[in-house]
Amino acid sequence: MLVLLQTAIPADGTVVEEGFSKLQVFLQQLIDWGVAAGGNIIGAILIFVIGRFLISLIKKMVSKLLAKRHVDAGIQSFVKSLVNILLTILLIIAVIGKLGVETTSFAALLASAGVAIGMALSGNLQNFAGGLIILLFRPYKVGDWIESQGVSGTVREIQIFHTILTTADNKVIYIPNGALSSGTVTNYSREDTRRVDWVIGVEYGENYDKVEETVRRIIAEDKRILADPAPFVALHALDASSVNVVIRVWVKSGDYWGVYFDMNKTIYSVFNKEGIGFPFPQLTVHQAKD
Repeated sequence: MLVLLQTAIPADGTVVEEGFSKLQVFLQQLIDWGVAAGGNIIGAILIFVIGRFLISLIKKMVSKLLAKRHVDAGIQSFVKSLVNILLTILLIIAVIGKLGVETTSFAALLASAGVAIGMALSGNLQNFAGGLIILLFRPYKVGDWIESQGVSGTVREIQIFHTILTTADNKVIYIPNGALSSGTVTNYSREDTRRVDWVIGVEYGENYDKVEETVRRIIAEDKRILADPAPFVALHALDASSVNVVIRVWVKSGDYWGVYFDMNKTIYSVFNKEGIGFPFPQLTVHQAKD
């Protein structure tokens, strides 16, 4: 019994020593892997930080170069957006490579998934092509007031996928370039002049010659209204409860809204002073006599 106990002790000690040795090897491998992985992670972080700094620096250099050459603002925003995306993709590939992922395998994976990616990005590719068409044919530029896709505003930027508008109430709207290049776009800033129209109703019984003379005098007093093309004033229609007078004048595009609202105020004030009545809905009832 004693002999068996003595032989069992060395056997158990050997097992413990072997298990401890394996644990040491495993911990050492774990530490080595952690050191290597930590180095890769730190290196990847450094590459990312330095890369972002370099991208920002290159973007500033490109922006200064384009501004120095007086390139159109729309083309400037498009090129800067394109440069930012391309450099960011290169930076991501560099970071992935530093983390130990084979970039060749990564590229092969992207190539094998090309069909799926192409289908997923088909809309963005259409927007990219639309951006190129916009820059080539230039239906509008940065600073123009346009209307399209049910919205209107001032063109703020033309990016590679979207055109950014700022509305009159200071909202920012992103419209896909594909829709703008293939849809209807109304550019209110393209021409130097615009026509302003009014339809003014006066009461039946008013002297039309007096009304026209008063309107033409009001027009002549506003120096923002152009003499050529000549202002147009005519009897537009005999409506149910009013005689409608149409007024058409030409102004500089920048004066459009100022002239429109000021003329409304002036016509209302002058007509009241001249005794020219404005119509309002009314009902005349005739009572039959017995």
